[in-house]
Amino acid sequence: MSLSLRTCRHISEQLRMRDRVQRQAFEEIISQYNRLLEKSDMQAVLSERYQSDGPRGSQLSAADGGMRGDIQQEMSQMRIKHQEELTELHKKRGELAQNVIELNNQIQLKDKEIQRNEAKLVPLYLIICNLLHLVYICFLCLQDLERANQMLKDEYDALQITFSALEEKLRRTTEDNQELVSRWMAEKAQEANRLNAENEKDCRRRQAKLQKELADAAKEPLPLDPKRISQVPPGGLLDSIGNIFGGRSECWAKRCGLSCFQEAHDGEVNAVRFSPGSRLLATGGMDRRVKLWEVVSGHCEPKGALTGSNAGITSIEFDSAGSYLLAASNDFASRIWTVDDFRLRHTLTGHSGKVLAARFLLDNTRIVSGSYDRTLKLWDLRSKVCMKTVFAGSSCNDIVCTEQCVMSGHFDKKVRFWDIRAESIVRELELQGRVTSLDLSQERTELLTCSRDDLLKIIDLRTNTVRHTFSAPGFKCGADWTRVCFSPDSNYVVGGSADGGVYVWNVLTGKLERLLDKHHSSAINAVSWSPSGAFVLSVEKGSKAVLWSDL
Repeated sequence: MSLSLRTCRHISEQLRMRDRVQRQAFEEIISQYNRLLEKSDMQAVLSERYQSDGPRGSQLSAADGGMRGDIQQEMSQMRIKHQEELTELHKKRGELAQNVIELNNQIQLKDKEIQRNEAKLVPLYLIICNLLHLVYICFLCLQDLERANQMLKDEYDALQITFSALEEKLRRTTEDNQELVSRWMAEKAQEANRLNAENEKDCRRRQAKLQKELADAAKEPLPLDPKRISQVPPGGLLDSIGNIFGGRSECWAKRCGLSCFQEAHDGEVNAVRFSPGSRLLATGGMDRRVKLWEVVSGHCEPKGALTGSNAGITSIEFDSAGSYLLAASNDFASRIWTVDDFRLRHTLTGHSGKVLAARFLLDNTRIVSGSYDRTLKLWDLRSKVCMKTVFAGSSCNDIVCTEQCVMSGHFDKKVRFWDIRAESIVRELELQGRVTSLDLSQERTELLTCSRDDLLKIIDLRTNTVRHTFSAPGFKCGADWTRVCFSPDSNYVVGGSADGGVYVWNVLTGKLERLLDKHHSSAINAVSWSPSGAFVLSVEKGSKAVLWSDL
């Protein structure tokens, strides 16, 4: 119906246009023709008057003859003029007739064109009908999808409610589990104290027995050989016994001194590391700088600063030769400097979150970085490109490496072991708190961990079991990036607490060996033990760093 209405409207407009064109052409002819009729009527009137005056012409005088002659002459001129006008009108009429024929031909052509267009409109009209049908079908599908969407939304709301209930149940279960673990740890501590007391009693009993045997042996007369007396060491019997039971009786933790230097950085100090095989050390802080220091006569002297980072430093690592320094920072990048000339050599970008840890592999040609974006990246320093990216599933707080394995500590309380060649997790170990620090023993057979449950643990990598757990009254992990470390001989572990104290535990006995306090004014972020074993440096959330030594 809409097509027929548009066709009628188009034909009506074409007829109006033709009427306007033809009427404009004939209006001039009609007006001239009307003027010609008026003149013809006037001539007829004059002719009738002339004929009516004819019978009376004989009665007119000779004076009227001249007047009639003038009238006749005038009428003959008017007749000639009218004849010329009539001829001109006939000529224009012919021209207009020719125009009318041409216009009719054009109208016929337009009519044919209209017919062709109407023939073309028929399939287009069918296409429009089909499209309207498709629109209707799509509208019905949209309604079905809206109903399905509403149904899915209702199911999602129900699942969300169920998830909330399960999450609350998980929270209560976690709290119960933590309470049970705390009770278990307290019972373990009591059992350890009881065992320690029994061991001390047994040790005293053995010492008393030994002293009794020595006293009995001293009462018995024995022949003395002068040659054997000359072979007794000059230190005496107690020194000989001391040499037999371990040589030096003093440990570093019992005879340490203090050398403190203020304002190591303009703000919080996050990282510290001694260079292997030298007295050089590095600190990194929120002032975006890595500062190098040299230990001279028990004091730290500044050697220079490494610049180029756009945010705070989070981790520091020397290569095995001490020639290069690797630092991770909060600007989503890791950087490598040469220690000798303090020049920035490489900038490794690609993480989408702040980089919390970066470590050299043993070949010093590759590094591994862990980020807040829950990924670990393996970089090739020769090509300066990222070789592999592994999604860990949780923010990575620290990393340590062996020849073919990377160990990472995460925010989700897990330590993950990665095979570099297979890019897969070999195994996982879950702790009771968020993992803040990892460190390997000298033999690379034991892993030291620190977590936010205020516990340090030593994990035997050969059996994948926890060998020791260290804790102390007052010790509290102050941040998600609090770093702890082994001593060079792996006989001690050291860590900084939120109360500003440095705690040293004996690995052999599992007991707290020494508490170094009263020198930090805020929580300790990191500690590092020198390769010689003579110094420990601790840095805090303030701007202070403290060097502990045995000088």
